[in-house]
Amino acid sequence: MAISLKVSKGIKTFFLEIGELIYFALRFFKEAFTKPFEFKELMRQCYNMGNKSILLVSITGFILGLVFTLQSRPTLMEFGAEAWMPSMVSISIVREIGPIIIALICAGKISSGIGAELGSMRVTEQIDAMEVSGTNPFKYLVVTRVLAATLMLPLLIILGDAIALFGSALVEYLKGEVSFLLYFNKVVNALKFSDVLPATIKSFFFGFAIGLVGCFKGFYCKKGTVGVGEASNSAVVYSSMLLFIIDFIAVFVSDIFFEI
Repeated sequence: MAISLKVSKGIKTFFLEIGELIYFALRFFKEAFTKPFEFKELMRQCYNMGNKSILLVSITGFILGLVFTLQSRPTLMEFGAEAWMPSMVSISIVREIGPIIIALICAGKISSGIGAELGSMRVTEQIDAMEVSGTNPFKYLVVTRVLAATLMLPLLIILGDAIALFGSALVEYLKGEVSFLLYFNKVVNALKFSDVLPATIKSFFFGFAIGLVGCFKGFYCKKGTVGVGEASNSAVVYSSMLLFIIDFIAVFVSDIFFEI
């Protein structure tokens, strides 16, 4: 009996939180298109999120390209299909592996950072002070961060994909004696419009989800330092889960419209 009550309470809490997140998203769209626009703060957030994530994304992309090529090469060699390596790696990384891996890395960094930052401001009553002084904290804190994450993540994914392909080309150059020019010629010939466009579109949704969940968890953080830690941790968990859901929907829709 006690277990069933806990389960029902957990389910109720989950759906209540989903409803609050949807309302939070609707409020974002309302505030995003009303004046005044915090353009200066938006640019500052774009710089912070993009600049501070470049190194992490670059290292992740480079290792991704190296490992994926090193793991795939022996199998292709068994079938005498080493020539397919550039095509297989480029399509796999650009279409699916690159966007979701880099988005998860950014969820761990950006979403948790937003959750901790806004959570600290909520605990120290800085957000309450902004409301009392007549400033709109939602527009200044939430809208700018969500838009910055939405705009920056596609650029970070493009950078990570390019570095991953360079890492793959480096392996082929050292092991297969394939020149970089030949490798990237095959990459360009293999990639199609239907590979690049869906991956680019869903990367905007990835960024929106990361920024929205991080702001939601931080903006409604519970009081106390424990609440800040919970907000940061739950922001990563929820945004990562939401990324997989968005990725599934994107793949399903792209299968219909692009017949991949």
